[in-house]
Amino acid sequence: MASKAIILELLIATCVVAVFASDPSPLQDFCVADPNSMVKVNGGVCKDPKAVTADDFFFSGLNKVGNTSNPVGSRVSAVNVVQIPGLNTLGISLARVDYAPRGINPPHTHPRATEILTVLEGTLLVGFVTSNTENRLFTKVLQKGDVFVFPIGLIHFQQNIGHGHAVAIAALSSQNPGVITIANAVFGSNPDIPTDVLAKAFQTHKPIIAGIQAKF
Repeated sequence: MASKAIILELLIATCVVAVFASDPSPLQDFCVADPNSMVKVNGGVCKDPKAVTADDFFFSGLNKVGNTSNPVGSRVSAVNVVQIPGLNTLGISLARVDYAPRGINPPHTHPRATEILTVLEGTLLVGFVTSNTENRLFTKVLQKGDVFVFPIGLIHFQQNIGHGHAVAIAALSSQNPGVITIANAVFGSNPDIPTDVLAKAFQTHKPIIAGIQAKF
């Protein structure tokens, strides 16, 4: 009798793991986001299917080179549910990333998505850091056609280490992956995080922190 109970528990556990390891099943063919709805839900309210058109699943312009004339030397052109309402409930999005020579996509995280990056042109140094307390850094130099994965929620970055322009396409496992750029969040918060807090966290002096905050 005890052995049967153990087998039953194992079967239940296996079913639970299988459920959480798979994508949720949609309940209709699509749920195009209605940006005009006043109802707030976790995602977007479904647009009337009769009002849906092919344009709700379409975006044009990812062939355009992003303007990298900024302090970090990169530009992310996102294509998520905001640009394509038809992505609502589908759990995917993508982005084009352009890099000037020596440009970086600075350390950041996507709180709601794993990212898989494919290099289209150039040479990129990429990496991510595991969570506390190990904080292990994984890095790789990528060439045209190479692919690298950044696990969900982990801090990661890319740097163009080539001599010319570089470009990559990133696919993400969320219709709205979100992004937290570490430097912007820490030094550019509104209002500012107190300088004494950051000085102690970074083991430096308050004037140094204040000088960094002034740049954001």
